Amino acid sequence: MDFSFTEEQILLRDSVRKLMERVATPDYVARLDREKAYPHELFAAWTEAGLLGLPFPEDLGGAGGSVLDLALVCEEIGRTSADLVMAYAGGLFCGLTVARKGSDEQKKKWIPALIEGRIKFSIGISEPDAGSDVGAIRTVARKDGGDWVLNGQKVWQSGAGAKDNVICLYARTDMEAHYRQGMSLFLVDKDRPGISMKKLDMLGRYCMGTYEVTLDNVRVPEDQVIGGVNKGWDCLLSGLQTERITVAACDVGSAQGVVDLALNYAKERKQFGRPIGNFQSIAHMLADMQTEVEAARSLMYRAAWMVDAGKNAMNEINMAKLFASEVYVKVANLGMQIFGGNGYSMEYPMQRHYRDSRIATVVAGTSQIMRNMIAGGMGLKPQ
Repeated sequence: MDFSFTEEQILLRDSVRKLMERVATPDYVARLDREKAYPHELFAAWTEAGLLGLPFPEDLGGAGGSVLDLALVCEEIGRTSADLVMAYAGGLFCGLTVARKGSDEQKKKWIPALIEGRIKFSIGISEPDAGSDVGAIRTVARKDGGDWVLNGQKVWQSGAGAKDNVICLYARTDMEAHYRQGMSLFLVDKDRPGISMKKLDMLGRYCMGTYEVTLDNVRVPEDQVIGGVNKGWDCLLSGLQTERITVAACDVGSAQGVVDLALNYAKERKQFGRPIGNFQSIAHMLADMQTEVEAARSLMYRAAWMVDAGKNAMNEINMAKLFASEVYVKVANLGMQIFGGNGYSMEYPMQRHYRDSRIATVVAGTSQIMRNMIAGGMGLKPQ
């Protein structure tokens, strides 16, 4: 097993790092967080650099990149902000589903528009009573002539209100069937008549915006059903591996960003006449933090390598996602301790990581669900 990167991957990683340093400066990221603003300038820079086309096939205008390529990009963006990773990768998850499951006409219509930055995609799954329990979705779509009419409510919708956004929305199209045979995926423009949104007041991850979306007789043309009617479950599963690897990469990058901040602070902050990093208690804390980040990184890279090699990697992916998310939460908490009172100040970036990290063990599969799935992969049946 060879974990070394190709020259192209090293160039990709380094170019993303330079782009982030140039555009996503500390002042810029702090302003986005303070104003709860979408990163339009950064999104434009990603588009110009061709990063939105990275994972898509060349015949659709993409670069034909691998899962590991995508993970490297998300890890680099995550060093600055986990929230910014979602602004980059959230739409790509949805676009990849269209590329896998859409018709030729749908691929030609939607994928180039996404790559060129003319549209964005957001995911529409969660509802008031349907989080980890996807089968509890109650948003319903009924056929009416050449359209589908959607009614229901979605919550925790990251980026749903962004300019030019299209919601990749899952709804029940057969209430009598099991949800795996009665769910469909619709592409729904956020500005269609009958859609109303409420921006939710969250603890962190402000850039994307988190919304409650209500659908009241929203009409969607039948050519905006992806993968076929009642095939939504297949669409949802098709992107699960890439999504969780990318989320793990985000958490690894964000955790590394925390360690970098804490290490630099420990070298500069002096107490009792010397840098606090020279005290064994702080030095050992930082050593443990870096060790756990490296362990998470190794799990994530191995899972990405297995997917690119065509191997069944679901358990490895779940382990990488579980461990990376919990490491991010842990090091952010320790980073706050190292920063002391300054960590609690809004003038320092550690408090943002502390807030942003807390949702990492919930999104894209809670730690509890991950442990159940890992145990299931080991032949157990946790109840």
